[in-house]
Amino acid sequence: MSFSFFKPSRPKTPQEVAKAINDSLSALDTQTVVEVKALEKALEEVEKNFTTMKCLLSGDGETEPNMDQVSQLALEICKEGVFDLLIHKLPILGWEARKDLVHCWSILMKQKVETTYCCAEYMENHLELLDFLVVCYDNKEIALNCGSMLRDCIRFPALAKYILESASFELFFKFVELPNFDVASDAFSTFKDLLTKHGTVVSEFLTAHYDEFFDLYENLLTSPNYVTRRQSLKLLSEFLLETPNSHIMKRYILEVRYLKVMMTLLKDSSKNIQISAFHIFKVFVANPNKPREVKLILAKNHEKLTDLLQNLSAGKGDEDEQFEEEKELIIKEIERVYQLVNL
Repeated sequence: MSFSFFKPSRPKTPQEVAKAINDSLSALDTQTVVEVKALEKALEEVEKNFTTMKCLLSGDGETEPNMDQVSQLALEICKEGVFDLLIHKLPILGWEARKDLVHCWSILMKQKVETTYCCAEYMENHLELLDFLVVCYDNKEIALNCGSMLRDCIRFPALAKYILESASFELFFKFVELPNFDVASDAFSTFKDLLTKHGTVVSEFLTAHYDEFFDLYENLLTSPNYVTRRQSLKLLSEFLLETPNSHIMKRYILEVRYLKVMMTLLKDSSKNIQISAFHIFKVFVANPNKPREVKLILAKNHEKLTDLLQNLSAGKGDEDEQFEEEKELIIKEIERVYQLVNL
């Protein structure tokens, strides 16, 4: 004998899921937000709809997601303009809802419908949403969520290019030094992706904004914060040594001010920073086309530099052997420059 009085509810279609999310997020209006009970109820509805979206996109643990439905949901979310609401209502959402949103966002941004990444295309047509996500680093409650969503966007060259060239990009030089370590670290991860994911885009940006960018970057390299100095120095090596940035590197190593920065970092109390600084400093010294100003600085400081380098050790093994060889070559070049300048 059956005791089932209720039929199992029919799974919602992608169109219904998108509409439900749109309606529940739209309900988080100004009036609702100021009324505690109304807000609690509205947020519960959003969480319920996000759970449904998550199941549709990634399965329920027992069954795999239906990829046709996943594609359809991505299309519906773009068509309904749900992306705007997902981003703008993010500061109001609870912890669980934000976690589900970040999970779903990652899947949606990677979802290709026929030949197009429709969600990335939607963001490309609504670039102001990227600015909103960047500014959210100032809100520590949602900063990590927004950072994850931004990095999903930066996978696409057009979106990375927009952020690099927008006024918002300059904010990263502040965000990477925020007092909250987790937020600052996350901001640096996003900053790094912007400068390393798309070589040609980065090269074009650095060519067009060389002076402004490296003026700001020098502040990171000379920061009183150890983590900032170490991370920014390591990142500088990474993007300067990228093949598309070879002309940027050639320009950088002609400038006395940046040589002085590297010489200062060679004296840093941290061995890790000293080693990283050496790997950029050696390019200044090894440059066969050193300008006279660079030669004069090397000659003037040749004794101090020689002492510093002789006491610098990379560690053990093959890496140390190569480091010692490079170090000896650099010391000899500094001595050669000193002799030439003083002829």
